[in-house]
Amino acid sequence: MGRPPKNSAEAPPLELSGIKRESLSAQIIKSLTEYFFSGSLLAGSKLPSERQLAETLGVSRSAVRDAIQSLGLLGVVDIRQGDGTYLRDTGSELLPRVIEWGLFLGERRVMDLVEARQQVEISLAGLAARRRTDDDVAALRAILEQMDNASGPEEFVRLDISFHAAIAKAARNSVLADVLSNITSLIRVWMSRSIEAAGETVTSNDEHRIAFDAIAAGDFRAAQSAMRAHMRRAEQRLRRTLGHIPTEPSHLPAFHEDDRLTPG
Repeated sequence: MGRPPKNSAEAPPLELSGIKRESLSAQIIKSLTEYFFSGSLLAGSKLPSERQLAETLGVSRSAVRDAIQSLGLLGVVDIRQGDGTYLRDTGSELLPRVIEWGLFLGERRVMDLVEARQQVEISLAGLAARRRTDDDVAALRAILEQMDNASGPEEFVRLDISFHAAIAKAARNSVLADVLSNITSLIRVWMSRSIEAAGETVTSNDEHRIAFDAIAAGDFRAAQSAMRAHMRRAEQRLRRTLGHIPTEPSHLPAFHEDDRLTPG
């Protein structure tokens, strides 16, 4: 397994840490998932054999086979009888589906995505305050009203995502909007869990309303400050959901006068 791939369709060597014996299937799936999305494996690549994977991971072939079958059911890999197993080319929908099924990227990567989302959301809020139209303001207000009457956490999260997408639309920056959409799809399951764990949605929607008021008023600085505060609190809720409340400060520093961005 140490030799380099012969061509781009052949998987590179698999280098994974040993597998803990508890929750063996989940551990194997997690290790395989991290390998698939490490950046060195191309879509369409043929995976090492079950025997090779089992030897590398230090587990039985049957355990590897069960994990591969699970990934096959999720559409992550394509199992071709008599030919082997291939990483499927299913585009941006693939990784979110994996995470929705709890095949965890790990807390560190989740928090990296949260940090990336924070920076994108803050930028979009400022741009939205500058560029929003009356129709944008009306759309945001309508979503907020629906969120006030959401029937439960699942509907609230769906509307929450729609609210932030509407801000991105008002910002009129398609690149940032696409980045936000991709990040949101990756952490949506964690957003749902943090809202459910909080046991209420009023606090979150009050934060949305402060950001909305600033955007509607066209106040660039206030919009960014409000979104920064919302993102910081959302991160705190998520950390509590993950069972880890940090002693260090949030990723987002407090807003200071010198931090403000002037419209350009």
